[in-house]
Amino acid sequence: MRHLLANGERSAGARRIAHHVCLSVYLSSSRPNSANVGSYPYRYQHNTNSLGGSKKSNFILKKDDEWGNFIGDLSDASDEASEPDGATQEDRGYPSALASLPEPEETTEMEFDSNLESSNAVVLHDDKKYYPLASELYGPDVETMVEEEDAQPLTEPIINPIKVKKFTLIEKGQDVPKTSFSKQFMLDLTSHPESVRNVAVVGHLHHGKTSLMDMLVHETHNLPWDTSRPLRYTDTHILAQQRGISLKSSPMTFVLQNSHHKSFLLNMIDTPGHVNFLDEVTNSLRLVDGAVLVVDAVEGVLVTTEKIIKHLIQEAIPIVLLINKVDRLILELRLPPSDVYYKLKYTIEEVNTVISSCDPDPKHRVSPELGNVGFASTEMGWCFNLTSFAKMYRDTYCEGKSDLFDISAFGKRLWGNIWYNPQEKKFLKRNIGGDCKRTFDYFVMEPLYKLYGQVLGSEKAQLKQTLADLSIFLKPSAYKLDVRPLLRIVLSQFFGPPTALVDMIASHVPNPQAGAAAKLKSSYTGPLDSPLAERIKNADFSGPLVIQVTKLYPTHDASDFRSFGRVLSGVARPGTRVKVLGEGYSANDEEDMVEALIEKVFVFESRYAIETSGIPAGNLCLLSGIDNSITKTATVVESGYTRPGGLGEGEELFIFKPISHLTKSVLKIAVEPLNPSELPKLLEGLRKINKTYPLVEIKVEESGEHVVIGTGEIYLDCCLFDLREIFSEIEIKVSDPVVKFCETVVDTSVIKCYAETPNKKNKLTMIAEPLERGIAEDIESKKINIKLPAKILSQHLMNNYQWDLLASRSIWAFGPEEDGGGTNILMNDTLPTEVDKKLLYSVKESIKQGFQWATREGPICDEPIRNVKFRLLDATLAGEPIYRGGGQIIPTARRVCYSSFMMATPRLMEPVYYIEVQAPADCVPAVYTVLARRRGHVTQDIPKPGSPLYTVKAYIPVIDANGFETDLRTHTQGQSFCLQTFDHWSIVPGDPADKSITLRPLEPASAQALARDMALKTRRRKGLGDNMSVAKYIEADLVAALIAAGQEDLLG
Repeated sequence: MRHLLANGERSAGARRIAHHVCLSVYLSSSRPNSANVGSYPYRYQHNTNSLGGSKKSNFILKKDDEWGNFIGDLSDASDEASEPDGATQEDRGYPSALASLPEPEETTEMEFDSNLESSNAVVLHDDKKYYPLASELYGPDVETMVEEEDAQPLTEPIINPIKVKKFTLIEKGQDVPKTSFSKQFMLDLTSHPESVRNVAVVGHLHHGKTSLMDMLVHETHNLPWDTSRPLRYTDTHILAQQRGISLKSSPMTFVLQNSHHKSFLLNMIDTPGHVNFLDEVTNSLRLVDGAVLVVDAVEGVLVTTEKIIKHLIQEAIPIVLLINKVDRLILELRLPPSDVYYKLKYTIEEVNTVISSCDPDPKHRVSPELGNVGFASTEMGWCFNLTSFAKMYRDTYCEGKSDLFDISAFGKRLWGNIWYNPQEKKFLKRNIGGDCKRTFDYFVMEPLYKLYGQVLGSEKAQLKQTLADLSIFLKPSAYKLDVRPLLRIVLSQFFGPPTALVDMIASHVPNPQAGAAAKLKSSYTGPLDSPLAERIKNADFSGPLVIQVTKLYPTHDASDFRSFGRVLSGVARPGTRVKVLGEGYSANDEEDMVEALIEKVFVFESRYAIETSGIPAGNLCLLSGIDNSITKTATVVESGYTRPGGLGEGEELFIFKPISHLTKSVLKIAVEPLNPSELPKLLEGLRKINKTYPLVEIKVEESGEHVVIGTGEIYLDCCLFDLREIFSEIEIKVSDPVVKFCETVVDTSVIKCYAETPNKKNKLTMIAEPLERGIAEDIESKKINIKLPAKILSQHLMNNYQWDLLASRSIWAFGPEEDGGGTNILMNDTLPTEVDKKLLYSVKESIKQGFQWATREGPICDEPIRNVKFRLLDATLAGEPIYRGGGQIIPTARRVCYSSFMMATPRLMEPVYYIEVQAPADCVPAVYTVLARRRGHVTQDIPKPGSPLYTVKAYIPVIDANGFETDLRTHTQGQSFCLQTFDHWSIVPGDPADKSITLRPLEPASAQALARDMALKTRRRKGLGDNMSVAKYIEADLVAALIAAGQEDLLG
């Protein structure tokens, strides 16, 4: 506390001390830094004297020179008594600035000394405190850390911004377009199966499938119309929009009316037309009851169309034919109306020819007279069939007298060899000349030609009058449009809504209840008379929930998948617990079964989805929550059905057959991350790629490389785009493309090969020989299967391949596919007199597993074996079961298969593409030239009737086809267009085991060295080494015997 005098006033000494302190503060604060001390030549000295027990402090202001040397005192006296009374501060030598200092406060001696010491203390630079500590600033609850090095590169932000991933075109909330029908009305129609149709739109590339869907979207959705580019509403993938082709199947649900104003719910699936993406087509066809086949009027039936037609007939799916781009015959080819009929008829006959080659039954025939053929220009927004055109005549000329005009009878007269005489107004069966014209030309094509001619060539006033006569009235702004938009508006108003298409679908495609029996028969693996099968056959709403899932769609940000399938029984509701049965599920092996919960149920509309509380049997649906265990396809069954107390208590569950695709994956590439630490991201991306592409295969070789196998170049390019940009988002290194090979034999084993088990107590003897031509194709097309009754299988082999009864009944297995789809056969040719059949059948499964193992990975280059028949001739088995277990028999069976294979003149097989090229006549020689450089050859070169194009059909090895399309377009200056698809396997020239062949690096192998070159390069890539000798598979005593007999060349 402050010390006060008795009279309450401050002493003069205290005041003087305070003034000296202020002076020192002033002087010290006036110095900007210690280096500038010469500019302020003043310093002070603190003296303390003891006088009578009291201390007296004097501050003496002294002067220094510019180097800090002492000069002298600024005051003549240091004692208070020497100062005269009334002297001012200037008189005492203080600077005049001190006169303005405020009067100092009272301070005790002790307090003053402590303050003075602290002000005189020397503070190091490192100890100076300019800012508060982080703990003082943020509090004890915040942990602060000091990093001496950057933990992240400068290109990476410390806090990443939130990225909104959007890899597909979606519409949400306010972006969802308004429809011409109520969403609730659409959902109500799902409960009326007689008004529901499930249809796939299929056809060749660029024949107008997506534009057909766009026409229906414009009819039912309120969308802005951009005349500069097509809508492509169902192409939701960003790559599909960039390239202008469909890459994925895209479902849409429409409510459309037929000509009688009855509403139908059409579940339609737009499918890709490129031959590399036929896997999407087959997956979609599994869910539908009918197909709209779209064919270009100019190009006709091409390779994709032919493959699809064959698959439709095989699956018993009804066909509705729509001949599209009819206006190309008018605007591009400029054919007269009489020639248009012949061109359209030829196209229809092309379709019927392919159909009859698969099944000659006339019920599959398509014809305009039958009502299952329509004509359209989807780009111009019109579609009609004969009945709808006849209805237009009735509405025009018989208004109010419709009962006097039979549109069905008139429509049938509009096609075929029926002529019309306008003078006598009679229909004739033959052409009598004069003004007599074919009915299709007179009533259909001539009015269409006139309408096109009026819009393209007439002035505004004349066109306006013509359209008024047709009851077509346009806004004044419409006449200011370009020709093509104006033509579209006029034609769409002339033909009206697409009721003709709805009529054809409603009449020739069965509803879900009517088509359920055929769908069940063609794809169900279980008994058709079981209680569950009966409910599926009737599409029972009250039955247990059964859904067949054939496709997985990623969400817009690729973080999750949704399952797309068809409800076959019951009602799909959110919150239902189900069993998801994979393709490997069977009653004996329930490993591929997972229980899951349906989280949400949607009606899928390509760019948006409508969430619903339930979708009944017979409809297509999109499900979330059950995709984790699904790889390709799955069968979903309600969990409570087979539980105790359920409707199907004790009943076995069966799956729907895995889908048989129209092509194979034969082209492969190896991938690895650019940064090895990102391998987990790559693996996750590969897993998602395997889910979203039905025919892609992901494998890991023994060398550790990850291999992606696809159908062609554009297919793999799309897979890699999704892997890089969508699913992994990492940089990836890609190897050069290679192909899958197969291994086969061309002769019978020269000796009986045997192999002993490791315990020397069992011995198997076998030979290998080529399989008859055609059997492998029958197995792959599912004409025969190991699961067929023995009598039916035996009858087929005896009738078609002249097998004897004993041989046909001795088949044990097909391989390498364990479901019986392999192209190799294992036969039991042992005799009962030589082999104990009871012991042999006890190890039958082990021998079959060894056979499957051997045919899956052949001895030449670890590729599958094809077209080989393995005959088991003898088996010596131990009597004790412990000595003939699977660990002994399985590897022995594999080894004896290898030895017999290598003794039967092994050969390598390569995949071959079928190529179809469309080009003008002057470009055909260039096609021959490019094919000759790549070991290809032409099989057919024919003109396309009614067009200036030629069609060149050829074969080319897949390994030489990389870059073929680019090379061909370069040589033909972009005038040719080709598609290539896998066709068959061909034997590579040369012996892959011939060690006498010398291969020189960086030089192409000769024709007879190709097999050796391919085999060695494949083995080295897989890390197998160059030795493929048979000696490592046969027993040592057999090797010695061969050497003794002078047949060392057999050992390789």
